[in-house]
Amino acid sequence: MRKNLVIDSGMKELWRAVRVGCLQYKVSVGEKNDEMWKYMKKDIFRKVKDDIFDHGVNEIPNIKESRAAYKAFGKDPSRYRVSSEALIRRIGQGKGLYEVNTVVDVNNLISVEFGFSVGSYDTAHIENDLVFRIGCEGETYKGIGKDEIQISCLPVLADAKGAIGSSTSDSERAMITKDAEEVLTLIYSFSENKDLERALDRGKKYLEKYAGARETESWIVE
Repeated sequence: MRKNLVIDSGMKELWRAVRVGCLQYKVSVGEKNDEMWKYMKKDIFRKVKDDIFDHGVNEIPNIKESRAAYKAFGKDPSRYRVSSEALIRRIGQGKGLYEVNTVVDVNNLISVEFGFSVGSYDTAHIENDLVFRIGCEGETYKGIGKDEIQISCLPVLADAKGAIGSSTSDSERAMITKDAEEVLTLIYSFSENKDLERALDRGKKYLEKYAGARETESWIVE
């Protein structure tokens, strides 16, 4: 069943341009796709380094807008970075990216190519009704490979059981493992441009080509 995602009106009041691109699909998660990593290292890393040279990280399109949105929500974007910025900074520093699994690796490919934060969630561990909202005062969750993360004032994905993830760092609850059979991938946009449409289309193709996604549904929530 397709998940029902809405954007909280309070978030829209603070940042009108927020939109979320959604991809829901069946998948068999693999360890690594060598073809994807060859493409990433040959073409995408070069593009990212050119973007850093041309703009500086903070001014890269879609990262710039995300940082401004974080300020509007009351979060310091230099302390709590949008995940795409963190990934791009790693590439700029010559550290490369971690190899996780085929779904998460494609997440990161989409993210560094377009500058958007991208999160993927195992649909078996989330409710059907989801909301993208601002984290509440004192709200926390255990991040993937991290301790408790303070998510107050961050853009947060949540269901009736609580917060699942954010555009900075996701929780462990719905993380993608080899056991995931259906996945919801979200592309978080705070920009008014048409890059989200491009990222959603390209992301669908990447997921099908490199992660074996099938029966893919694609839509945008505004």
